[in-house]
Amino acid sequence: MVRIQQKSGTKQLRKAFGAFPSGVAALCARIDQVPVGMAASSFTSVSVDPPLVSVCIQKTSTTWPLLRGRHRLGLSILSQWHDVACRQLASKEGDRFAGVEWDASEHDSIFIRRSSAWMEVSLYDEVEAGDHTIALLEVHGIDTAPDTPPLIFHASKFRQIALTRDEELRLHAHQW
Repeated sequence: MVRIQQKSGTKQLRKAFGAFPSGVAALCARIDQVPVGMAASSFTSVSVDPPLVSVCIQKTSTTWPLLRGRHRLGLSILSQWHDVACRQLASKEGDRFAGVEWDASEHDSIFIRRSSAWMEVSLYDEVEAGDHTIALLEVHGIDTAPDTPPLIFHASKFRQIALTRDEELRLHAHQW
């Protein structure tokens, strides 16, 4: 039997939110020749026409104010091999790009290599939502690596999806 309890605090709410697995995206750009980026586990598709996606960003973020005014941003759907890179991109200290392989577009969008998908986006709109801002991003270009498994965030841990044997063999063949 389900026993609904009154919400008693943020810890209980975070635990409930963590029951829903999500992918993780990196939102990055090169600013004054320096890579700047952040991780977001709240990425979701929004619309096909116009092509929109969204990420939720804490209002206390010091990175979003740097990125939000850029003409274009790189959005990378991180793969199961990016757990360390994800922690770095989410960190408040240190070099977020140390050891992270990336490429930049002519618009200074940064894309993390070995991701599951990449999108070049621009800010379409922002919606205030509690302690977060929902950034609606218009998609201008895409590329995908459909055989690359995504990084999954669930119950405050990084997880991997199970691949079939054929998928594992195909994936290994693409890596080498």
